[in-house]
Amino acid sequence: MVKFLDLKKQYLSIKGEITNGINSVINDTAFAGGKYAKEFEEAYAAYIDVKHCIGVGNGTDALEIALEALNLPKGSEVIVPANSFIASSEAVTRAGLKVRFCDHNEYYTMDTDDLENQINDNTSAIMPVHLYGQPCSMVKILQIAKKHNLKVIEDCAQAHGAEYLGAKAGTLGDIACFSFYPGKNLGAYGDAGAIVTNDDELAERCRLIANHGSKVKYHHEIEGRNSRLDGINAAVLLVKLFHLDKWNRIRHEAANYYINSLRDYELPVLPLIMPNTYHVFHLFVVRHPQRDLLMEHLKISGIETGIHYPVSLPKLKAYEYIEQDTSYMKAVRYDSELLSLPMGDHLTNSDCDLVIDSIREFLDK
Repeated sequence: MVKFLDLKKQYLSIKGEITNGINSVINDTAFAGGKYAKEFEEAYAAYIDVKHCIGVGNGTDALEIALEALNLPKGSEVIVPANSFIASSEAVTRAGLKVRFCDHNEYYTMDTDDLENQINDNTSAIMPVHLYGQPCSMVKILQIAKKHNLKVIEDCAQAHGAEYLGAKAGTLGDIACFSFYPGKNLGAYGDAGAIVTNDDELAERCRLIANHGSKVKYHHEIEGRNSRLDGINAAVLLVKLFHLDKWNRIRHEAANYYINSLRDYELPVLPLIMPNTYHVFHLFVVRHPQRDLLMEHLKISGIETGIHYPVSLPKLKAYEYIEQDTSYMKAVRYDSELLSLPMGDHLTNSDCDLVIDSIREFLDK
């Protein structure tokens, strides 16, 4: 059997480090925020080379807090990719803003031509999502943002350690948000997230919002919310951060092994890697018009797969109220063809061979 992701195997490889980290938190009773959260914030900021990292409860909180901190005009529009997890778009509406959807390009990241088409007088910000672990075309996106005086919020939930022109994802826009959900390249043992920025004022406002609007206990400058990175997850993330680059290399090597082994077939459509990027392959997503049959064939062969995402955001019931023509979008047309193959630091060449052989068997029928 080839697992889609094997967090148990990963845990066993670092069990001693994890146990020591968790025991330290318990011994110091530093459960909510505290010194371990601060240590992780400092370590992660240094890792991606950014001035500020604010640990929060989860990735969705990170997006909502970042949007609130930017103080965008109420009711203005934020442009979000049509192919992403709903956290990207629901954070916008929950912040009192409106969603406008944008198509993806051949790399499944924000299509800058369609982005230009979606900008109007009510647009206030752009949210590029570094989907599947590949950074967006940030130079072009930043040029467009500057031209139209728009803020840029990077959604880096799937891009821990990814790079664009040598810079880490999360360091290019006005502010960026990470999720440390357990299945991410850098995952906690529960929900956790972070906001990163080089803007001192934005960082201070994010901390204020995330901590009930308070810098000093019981003295509240604004009405905020409660969204803290807990000590145990911070300790887990500190351990895992040390291994992240190694784990990302394993993912990258597995992805190249898949690509090199299947490149001679017309189908499935394999992922493309954009020049001058380091794709960390949070997911390895292919397309096939007979996706469900291929998925079932792999299941019979003992291979776990996933679908990211089975319904594009504009087609969700939650967004029936939005009046926007999205029928032309690749994201809307391709959602029935997307299939995620096993991907993670648990993979060996033998595992990849089993996946490849099963796909070849299906294609040769």
